[in-house]
Amino acid sequence: MKYLEYSNGDKLPLIGLGTWKSKQDEVSKAISYALLNGYKHIDCAAIYENESEIGAVFKDLFSSGKINREDIHITSKLWNSNHQFADVEPAIVKTLNDLKLDYLDLYLIHWPVAFQPGVTYPVKAEDFISLEDVPLVDTWKAMIELKKKGLTKHIGVSNFSIKKLEDLKHNSGVVPEVNQVEMHVYLQQPELRKYCEANGILLTGYSPLGSPDRPAEIKAENEPSLMQDPVVNELAMKYNVHAANILTAWHVNNNIATIPKSTNEKNIQSNLNSANLNFDKEDLRTLEKLDKHYRFLAADYFEMEGNPYHDIFDEQ
Repeated sequence: MKYLEYSNGDKLPLIGLGTWKSKQDEVSKAISYALLNGYKHIDCAAIYENESEIGAVFKDLFSSGKINREDIHITSKLWNSNHQFADVEPAIVKTLNDLKLDYLDLYLIHWPVAFQPGVTYPVKAEDFISLEDVPLVDTWKAMIELKKKGLTKHIGVSNFSIKKLEDLKHNSGVVPEVNQVEMHVYLQQPELRKYCEANGILLTGYSPLGSPDRPAEIKAENEPSLMQDPVVNELAMKYNVHAANILTAWHVNNNIATIPKSTNEKNIQSNLNSANLNFDKEDLRTLEKLDKHYRFLAADYFEMEGNPYHDIFDEQ
């Protein structure tokens, strides 16, 4: 297993199992299989609505001694309706109860977007709260308190731009330890990568395969396919692997953690094996040329007439 290292020496495994879109009746088997077959990194979130099922597996494997809890890096995320300072700790306590854990290894602010308390999915502009009313730095300061209390070992953010990372850094004095963002060969984000490296922020790339199984309502028409890219498939033939292995190994070869989701045992094992695939410099340059600055998850579902959110990623 290959790792990134936090500043205190704790390890973040480069390949993890993602659980977004994993159905409640499938996720238990997927988590159990992954942990019993070499995975050391599980990525969760309250909004995925499957943490209770995952927690039952954790309880069984950890209490039975089949798996050592301290060997597994477990991430979860704060949902947008719990951004107010007083709501942050109750949110992680619920996640810990659902996951049957005493602590998380990493807790992230899921999005730089705030909803009204109790709103799971907004349907009107009034369901949102502006970042002037609930500043991200206030939410971040609550996250800092969680770490001090030992509820999580590390804290970070997800879907944050350089500008938003800078704001947290300058207004709190505490740099996020991880930024989890969409990242793949079509969205390589070199400026963000340079910034994070310079500031000691580890990167996790989600949707490394383009999330082809996400709901149709958040897909664009005629969007490109990472898995069908001819260059990716040519390299897959060269290395005698599946196209998914090329896409996942791109992260590993660039020191970016990644969390491909699967509930298929063969694919779960195959994704983990991607960590052993080492590209030569020429192939890395070839993959670098595939960057299209293309987002599969553009987050425009957070933008509606009358609400305060536009250009979530601060893109020019």
